[in-house]
Amino acid sequence: MPAESDRLVKRRISLLVVFAVLACLGGIISIMKGSVPIPLAEIAAALLGDSAGTHQQILMNIRLPRTIVAAFVGINLSLSGAILQAIMKNPLADPHIIGISSGAGLAGIVIMLALPEHSWLIMPVAFAGAMGAAMLIYLLAWKNGIRPIRIILAGVAVSAFFGAGISAMMIFYSDRVHSALMWMVGGLSARSWPHVELLWPYTLAGLVLALVLARQLNILQLGDELARGLGLSVERTRLLATAVAALLAASAVSVVGLLGFVGLIVPHAARLLVGSDYRFLLPAAALLGAAVVMFSDTFARTAFAPVELPVGIIMAVLGAPFFLFLLRREL
Repeated sequence: MPAESDRLVKRRISLLVVFAVLACLGGIISIMKGSVPIPLAEIAAALLGDSAGTHQQILMNIRLPRTIVAAFVGINLSLSGAILQAIMKNPLADPHIIGISSGAGLAGIVIMLALPEHSWLIMPVAFAGAMGAAMLIYLLAWKNGIRPIRIILAGVAVSAFFGAGISAMMIFYSDRVHSALMWMVGGLSARSWPHVELLWPYTLAGLVLALVLARQLNILQLGDELARGLGLSVERTRLLATAVAALLAASAVSVVGLLGFVGLIVPHAARLLVGSDYRFLLPAAALLGAAVVMFSDTFARTAFAPVELPVGIIMAVLGAPFFLFLLRREL
């Protein structure tokens, strides 16, 4: 048995290495590909400060910050989805599907349209909206315990409610709506170094907190009664984990908008490969999420050039059939 356990750990670590390589590969391809292809040798020279010119300007001012933002967003949404699936005991939980992103989106759109001069408020207000949505869904779904179908139904209702609020804001401020359209779909266009600076502290803090909670999330999978018997404060753990998931989702939404399905697809793919041990599942989801969003964004901006699609469209095309497949299997 110990030998078998050692083999399992080695297999999981090997898969984490593979996911890390995929993430690095996704970043390199994202930097290389575009309307102006940049050779790998020039990328290395530009990063080391040994070159100047148009390629260096494109790399340092456009593609590199956009690629970093894509990686951070993939990490945040994937971790948020993995945590929500644990605390809500629902394999279909995802910050976009169950309405947490819509809560953050409504709060963000209010600031963006009604108070554009206070754009610095988008992040904290989006977090408050995401946390409020998560608590509302949890309360609506609670009836002698949590059942997956109730969370989905409560999430759909809450998402529709917040979606109506977003639509109303766009009607009231129709003269400013153009700036919010890309944000509504979920896109990385024009994301630059200020967005990297805004996002990285939340990504780092969310990743550390998620990894700290890995043991508690593992215990939570055993069921509430057994978890209490093992000394876990179930409701306090759920509240803390919900706050971390809301922080991760809100930070991503505040920068790229309502990007959906990342938190659904990636944790499931990681779970199929590395198992349900959150000590390995969380880093696997983070690495795979970064890779998926970077590859998807590269495809979105190059496949139909010179037209650039928002990455949210690509994720919806991938995610909607996947969600239907999971829904049929779970129900």
